[in-house]
Amino acid sequence: MKHVAALLLLVVLSGCAAMTYPAGPATQAPRLEDDHAVMADGAVLPLRRWLPQGDTRAIVVALHGMNDYSNFFAEPGEYLARHGIASYAYDQRGFGQAPHPGHWSSSETMVDDARTMVDLISARHPGPPVFLFGESMGGAVSILVAGDPPAGLDGVILAAPAVWGRSAMPWWQRVSLWLAYQLAPGWMPSGRGLNIRPSDNIDMLRKLGADPLVIKETRIDALKGVVDLMDAAQAAPSRVRTPTLFLYGAHDEIIPAEPSWQAAKDIPNRRAVLYPNGWHMLVRDLQAKVVLDDMAAWMADEDAKLPSGGDALTPPMPKKECSCSR
Repeated sequence: MKHVAALLLLVVLSGCAAMTYPAGPATQAPRLEDDHAVMADGAVLPLRRWLPQGDTRAIVVALHGMNDYSNFFAEPGEYLARHGIASYAYDQRGFGQAPHPGHWSSSETMVDDARTMVDLISARHPGPPVFLFGESMGGAVSILVAGDPPAGLDGVILAAPAVWGRSAMPWWQRVSLWLAYQLAPGWMPSGRGLNIRPSDNIDMLRKLGADPLVIKETRIDALKGVVDLMDAAQAAPSRVRTPTLFLYGAHDEIIPAEPSWQAAKDIPNRRAVLYPNGWHMLVRDLQAKVVLDDMAAWMADEDAKLPSGGDALTPPMPKKECSCSR
């Protein structure tokens, strides 16, 4: 009876209705400003950028992971800028300072926003190739974008993409999420005590913990939303239509290896790289420069020798037919 009473109290405190905020109807043409972008429904998405001092060799549009925001790409963006690569990162809806922080929008909204950002940024920088970079949740969005890529998109870089859908989860996790969503979609478990380590960069992790814009407690309906997104991404790699660089760390404790490598194998035109010292936050780990150098080399030439040599360490991956082009 104590457990029943606790559950009923949880339902009362959490509310009974899920709250999501997908994009509204289009009311204007999207536009890009220096520090934000305005979507077709009027939503304002904060934007950060890191531009080279000289000529721009390539453009990166960076998508952050779950509960993070555009600042995740600050150090990677500065490093790439010194190598002639411009980077843009924006707060996706529900994260950072974008509308409705802490609440899920929808997979379709996130994909449409990413396509719009690629269109806007490629129009601002005609000439250099444009690449979509996605970390974790952002990688799942990037996979879906690449299935029907905007005209201005030349390639996709996936860093530990979130392809851990329900079919790869143990039954008890699926049941727990379903039950929590049915009973208490507004409940916000903190995740403390799970003993999961996303990176070996402890100083960076401490800064994230102190950053008020990084979400610390996640609503159940948002967790259900990201699992829906992962379901879609897990089913989509074979439909990717752009050249792809797939990056994964041997110490990743967030996205399991088996669904990750299966997704990599299913992408028709890809270079897959394993980092023996890499964790989940590959471009912010202690060996981030190793990853960023591989990215820069691949963006210059998708067949180039990668400085890390990590593409020789991956499981066997036969090349597949693809109509992709650069």
